[in-house]
Amino acid sequence: MNNHEKVKVLIIGSGPAGYTAAIYAARAGLNPVLFTGGEPGGQLTTTNDVENFPGYPEGINGPQMMIDLQKQAERFGTQVNFGLVTSVDFSVYPLKVTVDENKFFEAESVIVATGASAKYLGIPSEKTYTNKGVSACAVCDGYFYRGKEVAVVGAGDSAAEESTYLAKLCTKVHLIVRRNEMRASKIMQQRVKNTPNIEIHWNSETDEILGDDNGVNAVRIKSTLDGTQKVISVQGFFLAIGHKPNTAIFKDQLELDEAGYVKVIPGTTKTNKEGVFAVGDVADRTYRQAITAAGTGCMGALDAEKFLQAKELELAHS
Repeated sequence: MNNHEKVKVLIIGSGPAGYTAAIYAARAGLNPVLFTGGEPGGQLTTTNDVENFPGYPEGINGPQMMIDLQKQAERFGTQVNFGLVTSVDFSVYPLKVTVDENKFFEAESVIVATGASAKYLGIPSEKTYTNKGVSACAVCDGYFYRGKEVAVVGAGDSAAEESTYLAKLCTKVHLIVRRNEMRASKIMQQRVKNTPNIEIHWNSETDEILGDDNGVNAVRIKSTLDGTQKVISVQGFFLAIGHKPNTAIFKDQLELDEAGYVKVIPGTTKTNKEGVFAVGDVADRTYRQAITAAGTGCMGALDAEKFLQAKELELAHS
């Protein structure tokens, strides 16, 4: 790879959105070049069993699914490169993209698929028990805890949603709230309070997630008022303290909403910059599922193809 390359379609990110965009763009003969980013495969690589993606009656292992998507993208001619996009300049056309700080690309179109990352508390036991009882997605993993007791940490709408969702599946949900009130909307708070098998632990924070070789078996919480501790027996621990879109490098380049997600024109993947499209969780604060990410990946490739066709016509007539 020489140091200055011209590319028709450059895709940033390698989750379901990025790879689906690559499959569509490659089959349209656009020779896409994809950069995997620092976490090849994205959030799905932290999920063992994916059971809700259509077409897999037995379910599929998250990392395996990403390998399959990569192979499918490569089969049609996508060039998949391990590399981190370190800066972009979308104020000029062709668009400029720098990878690993020393490789420079001129792209006729860019598909941003950098995803989002779940926020974690930052305690070591979270990492120890990832996939062994610790999860950041109730819709993805709640089914595995049917008939069990679980804990949810958080106080906003997502914590309220996750705990009411889990309450339908689990015998009991322990909601751990830092203060003496929730940040969630009034209607969501009512739902939580009206659900008999949700117990709210006010003025509490997670001290440690406890477990053994089989996974999580308890959580130790402590009072934010007097530091007293108590241990609650649970088999699952769900984080619902929000997500952070991976948009730091686009801060001065693309229009972002107040939470940092890329803004797109509704019903499309078009951003405020000509030739730049955003797909997957980087532009989706609502659904955040593998299947919705893949769907917008398809849209992004089709939008980019249409854009490039219009550009060619423009050139032909100029």
